[in-house]
Amino acid sequence: MPIPDYQTLMLPVLRIAGQGEARVAAVVDQIADEFGLTADERAALLPSGRQRVIHNRLHWAKFYLTRAGLIEALGKGRFIATPEGLRVLATRPERIDTHSLKAYPAFAAFYGKPAATVDGGAAASPQDQTPEELIDNAWQALQSALRDDLIARILLNTPDFFERVIIDLLVAMGYGGSHADAATRLGRSGDRGVDGVINEDRLGLDRVYVQAKRYAPENSVGRPDVQGFLGSLVGFGATKGVFVTTSSFSSGARDFVRHLPQRIVLIDGAQLADLMIEHDVGVRTSRMIAVKRLDEDFFTEAD
Repeated sequence: MPIPDYQTLMLPVLRIAGQGEARVAAVVDQIADEFGLTADERAALLPSGRQRVIHNRLHWAKFYLTRAGLIEALGKGRFIATPEGLRVLATRPERIDTHSLKAYPAFAAFYGKPAATVDGGAAASPQDQTPEELIDNAWQALQSALRDDLIARILLNTPDFFERVIIDLLVAMGYGGSHADAATRLGRSGDRGVDGVINEDRLGLDRVYVQAKRYAPENSVGRPDVQGFLGSLVGFGATKGVFVTTSSFSSGARDFVRHLPQRIVLIDGAQLADLMIEHDVGVRTSRMIAVKRLDEDFFTEAD
C-alpha cells in the first residue's frame, strides 16, 4: 500500500504513545510493519534526498499531536501520551486529523497562523494558493515547528544550560566579540539576582546584565520578578539589562519597564526562539532552495 500521509499516522502514533514511553526510531519500524510497507517504501526519500518519507510524515504527526496536547515530548526522540491523549484513546476514535485537533484551542491558534489570505479576506485553501504562497506557508509552518522544538529542548536541559544559551545568543548578536573576552559567568544561578554579564562592545565600555528564567509556557514572568531584577541592576550600578524567559511576560511586567531610567529589554520565548534561528544558535541549515524567475531583460532584444 502507499505510504500513509501524516494525518493517517496521527492515531497510530498516539496509540503507541499511549502504551508508554516511545522512541521515534522504534515507532517508525512499528508503523511501517502495521501498514505493511515494502522495503522500497520504507527506504523512500523526500525529493531533497535528506530524509525518509515515512520518518518525515511521522515527525509531523507527532508534532501536531504535541501542539494539541495529546502527547508530550521527553527529549532525544522520546515521547509519551498525556492524560488528555489517553482520554482521547479511551473514546476509541476511528481517525485523528487536523480537523479533529482544531477542537483544542492551542492547536487551532497554531494551525491558523500559516494560512494565507486572498485579498485580505478569508484564508485560502491550498488549491486556491499560488505555488509561491504554498512555499511561504510551508516555510512558516517549518519555522513554527522549529520555534517549539527549541523551547522544548531548552526546558529539558538545566538552568545552567539555559544561561549559556543566552550568553551564546548575545555573543552571536555581536555583543563583546569572542566568548573569552565578552561573556563572564557570575557564579551560580541567581547570584545577587543576576545570571550573567556581557560586554556591550569589544572594548568593554559598558556592560549588559542578564537574567534568565526557564519557565514552562503556561507560567508567565510577572512584575515582581522584573522589579527584583531592577533592584539587582541598581545594586551593581548598572543601567542596562536583558531579562529572558522561555515563557512570556505579563502585561504588568511589560508596563513596568517602559518608563524606567534603566534600560531593561524583555525577551519572551517566541522572540528568543526567533533570535536563535536568526543567529544560528542551536540550529543549523538543513537545506536551501533557490526559487528562480525568468529574466525578462535577458530576452529583450536591443533595437
